[in-house]
This record gives sequence, structure tokens and C-alpha cells, in this order.
Amino acid sequence: MKRTALAAMAFALAATSAPMAFAQDGWKQHDEWHKGAQIQKEDWNRGQPVDYHAHHLRKPPRGHEWRQVDGNYVLAAAATGVIASVIAHPHH
Repeated sequence: MKRTALAAMAFALAATSAPMAFAQDGWKQHDEWHKGAQIQKEDWNRGQPVDYHAHHLRKPPRGHEWRQVDGNYVLAAAATGVIASVIAHPHH
């Protein structure tokens, strides 16, 4: 339920803002980030590791980690950058 509401809010925000624009809180839309895509190394390195427990995220599979990049949560394979999940603009 929370993910559905969060996704609806992110979609509404994305529909009303310019593509790749920065919002006031530093959030940046990345349409290229989706399951199966590869996150750019510079984006991954810019991201901050996330404590999945503290942020109520699912436990990452072995070899994966959550990062917060441009206000989005990205779960990807640490070695390859292949994205397993993205939660866009998690801020309340």
C-alpha cells in the first residue's frame, strides 16, 4: 500500500516537472533507472549507502546494496551496477 501511494506521488511529481529537473529537495528524476538497466558508475559512486532496516527497505540479495542517489533509492549489484529495484523520490 505504501509503495503504491509512493509510486503515485512520484508519478504525479514527474508528470508536472521538467525531465531530469532538480526539485527543491535535491531529487532528480532518472527515467533510465529501471529494473535490469545498469546504473552509471559515477552515479553509483555519488550515492550514499543506505541502512535498509532504518529506511524500511527489503533486505538486499547477496552482492547487492541499496544506495540513495539524487533522492532516489536504488538497489543494484555492487559489482556490475545492474539495477534490481528503484524507489523514486522516497522523501515525505
